[in-house]
Amino acid sequence: MKDYYDIVIIGSGLGGLACAVMLAKEGKSVCVLEKNIQYGGNLQTFVRNRSIFDTGVHYLGGLSKGQNLYQYFKYLGIIDELELKKLEEDGFDVISFGDDEKVYRHAQGYDNFIKVLLEDFPEEEKGIREYCDKLKDTCSQFPLYELRAGKPYYENNYLFALNAKDYIDSVTENKRLRAVLSASNLLYAGDAERTPFYVHALTVNSYIESSYRCVNGGSQITKLLIRRLRDHGGDAFNHKEVLHFEYEEDKVSAAVTKDGTVVKGSTFISNVDPKFTIMMAGKEHFRKSYAKRVLAIENTISAFSLYVVLKPETYPYHNCNYYHSKKYERVWDTQSYTQESWPESYMISMGVKKNMDEWGENLTIMVYMNYDEVQQWEESFNTVAEKEERGEAYEKFKEEKSQVLLKEVCKKFPELENSILAYYSSTPLSFRDYINCPRGGAYGYIKDVANPLRSFISPRTKVPNLLLTGQCLNMHGILGVTIGAALTCSELIGRDHLLKRILEANKEEHQNTPSS
Repeated sequence: MKDYYDIVIIGSGLGGLACAVMLAKEGKSVCVLEKNIQYGGNLQTFVRNRSIFDTGVHYLGGLSKGQNLYQYFKYLGIIDELELKKLEEDGFDVISFGDDEKVYRHAQGYDNFIKVLLEDFPEEEKGIREYCDKLKDTCSQFPLYELRAGKPYYENNYLFALNAKDYIDSVTENKRLRAVLSASNLLYAGDAERTPFYVHALTVNSYIESSYRCVNGGSQITKLLIRRLRDHGGDAFNHKEVLHFEYEEDKVSAAVTKDGTVVKGSTFISNVDPKFTIMMAGKEHFRKSYAKRVLAIENTISAFSLYVVLKPETYPYHNCNYYHSKKYERVWDTQSYTQESWPESYMISMGVKKNMDEWGENLTIMVYMNYDEVQQWEESFNTVAEKEERGEAYEKFKEEKSQVLLKEVCKKFPELENSILAYYSSTPLSFRDYINCPRGGAYGYIKDVANPLRSFISPRTKVPNLLLTGQCLNMHGILGVTIGAALTCSELIGRDHLLKRILEANKEEHQNTPSS
């Protein structure tokens, strides 16, 4: 560890690592401090029964050549080494409802997306095309999403005023089609009353453009980013939990870790939840109104995940994701479950490894869960680095929930029941402890169409040399967090300069591609 760094980054989630590489590429000396054993935040993976599971990255969008995430990853220097598997072109997401055996498919590519939906809704071409045009038009309002110069999206106030459910309902009277267009809202914790359409659009658009799985899990993104960071002279240290900052006058001068290490620097970027960042930095260093607002922002709902190891050669690999809701009328309301109705919806995604044949090795089932269900154990803390058993009652709770969820899933996929070798589960407490997010919020902060500026947080803070990044700013997800990292770095090196560098990296690739 050096005596002094230009940039000190707290937290090694995607936002922190992307910032680290962007700034190291600009010649800055960079240090990343991570509290856990494993780097990566939501990119972390784990192994059970010699099978690799993702914790948060089940699939990625916008990764075909020339698309937005591809261009960001090209600039970061990782796209050429990523091992990816493209999902089913004619149905990367498969939608189903209740006991109905009929399934509906979301296809890749807008022309194909429309074509496949028209097979099931031949009378709805006008509404489907209007919906697709609105997705593309909304995304075009976000300059860094489209890698072009322009004013920040938060200056376009009209973008916030449109409710997602209301808009989708407006393009068609067909209630089943409304549900099909909305059913993947588990990707962003969609809420009928509050979710803005731009959140739906920015999420869904990239998957329609292209959808991929990471071979052997999303942790390969982490490993490649750390490799690039070190290639550019940067450092990364795990087991370095930052507890507080030291100050000189009104600026942060050093980050102090749990083991007493003092890391000095010029600029500090927190990839930790802004609420925790305020507490770490000291509330007295922020305006009272700012601290009060941020600390009061609602986190999105959390999740219960079931990780299923399959018996060898018993269950086919499905190159798509499944979104199932018990009732198509309630696709926007499944967060409001009762103990009797849980789970009202779920998502299933399968793991993929190199040279995989037709048989699946594992799958993950994700379903909403309120933090209140595990609040009685919130005083406990359990990670690989800091082991603490939560007790017999907690294990019983997890097993009961696992059985209820499996029973529900096997109604739709009866062949799964006899293919299960073992299963493991995680709760909102797992998200809280590993990702360091309040109440285990799965997707950062709630975006509310009725009060859009309430959850808006600028990368800049009133502490002159302390900036923020991560999923609680702007948008969550791989693409959203990567763009958020670019916004944060723009505050230090200039937006036009950074955009030029990203475009140059992709132009150079295009020029080096042999003509056919």
